[in-house]
Amino acid sequence: MPSLITATPLEGRMLAITIVRKTIGTIQRDSEAKHRIRKIYAEDPMMLMRAVELVSMEFKIIAEANNYWRK
Repeated sequence: MPSLITATPLEGRMLAITIVRKTIGTIQRDSEAKHRIRKIYAEDPMMLMRAVELVSMEFKIIAEANNYWRK
């Protein structure tokens, strides 16, 4: 990822999702394990909320870098 700077808040949100996905992919390299876990969290609202929290944290950093709240 070369930069946190994005043209729009929507691009920033998409970047946040990408960062979280790539982080998880880096930590868990076993694709079969990832597929097994997906089946579990697809049915578990608390695990899905945890994923949303991670994206929110990344988006906050991106928003600060882009000064979204001051525009």
